[in-house]
Amino acid sequence: MKNKVLVTGGLGFIGSHTAVCLYEAGFEPIIVDNLSNSKISALHGIQELIGYKPSFYQNDISNIPALTKIFEEHKIDAVIHFAAYKAVGESVEFPLKYYQNNIGGLLAVLETMKAFNVNSVVFSSSCTVYGEPDQVPVMEVTPMKEAESPYGATKQMGERILNDNTNWCNTQCLRYFNPVGAHPSGKIGELPLGIPNNLIPYLTQTAAGIRKELTVFGDKYNTPDGTCIRDYIHVMDLAEAHVKAVERLIENKQEEAFEVFNIGTGTGSSVLEVIKTFEDVNQINVPYKIGPRRSGDVVQVWAETTKVEQVLGWKAQRDLSTMMKDAWNWQLELSKKTFNN
Repeated sequence: MKNKVLVTGGLGFIGSHTAVCLYEAGFEPIIVDNLSNSKISALHGIQELIGYKPSFYQNDISNIPALTKIFEEHKIDAVIHFAAYKAVGESVEFPLKYYQNNIGGLLAVLETMKAFNVNSVVFSSSCTVYGEPDQVPVMEVTPMKEAESPYGATKQMGERILNDNTNWCNTQCLRYFNPVGAHPSGKIGELPLGIPNNLIPYLTQTAAGIRKELTVFGDKYNTPDGTCIRDYIHVMDLAEAHVKAVERLIENKQEEAFEVFNIGTGTGSSVLEVIKTFEDVNQINVPYKIGPRRSGDVVQVWAETTKVEQVLGWKAQRDLSTMMKDAWNWQLELSKKTFNN
């Protein structure tokens, strides 16, 4: 019998890749997603990659009766909780939407887990919990500062809620940095609905001619080239980290009920460096302009990864060039599908 892992938000960018990696590692992914920021095509992509259609429920995780039905139909061994709104800029504009969905959804998942005596969860956290750090790279013990956005605040609160429930729940809290790229097959990738909020899908859409030009939000920051610096991580590396975290839970290898790991490459890249790498790897020019700073943006942050490498036994394997190559390959596959339709 395979261990069953409930993947909330399992048709999203990271969730879909993780579902594939879970299956390849011997788990059975059970997917729930309300399709608010994803498409059913991701399920077809997963099916092509793993050879069967995993159990899928189109439900909102805030709907406890719907969640209860899933737990009744499957003996869930662990939960990976992705389902949340994730755009920093949007959260500044619509804070109530973010607090209601991100906090309310987590509470509903935890209530249902407790009712069915499921006590293992991998929580999708974020480097935004560090706020604007005094020093980089940031370590897991780096003190949290006030979040720069409502999105960051929901991740801080999510961690607090889980840390307050260690009497019954074991948590692997993964603070990841900036996931990019796509599955090398081009069958699944990042699929933002409407205008992308994140750099890479906007960059690939601009390169494809879907967007007129890319806006770089500020070039007067205190960084080498004046643009913000982030730790970009390939989504496949990130998905593999989730598998390691689930294995640690199911094999009862945790040393503490609430464990935190930074999931990044340990290297920071500026916005302009990312654009240049994309252009060089894919031999294509990307039109861009410099715009004003964007509210909620942190100047620079990247990960110290010693703990995750030593304790979880995970290390990022794919470099920025690979990320940009796979992201562009995914965009080309999307363009073919759009054209064929």
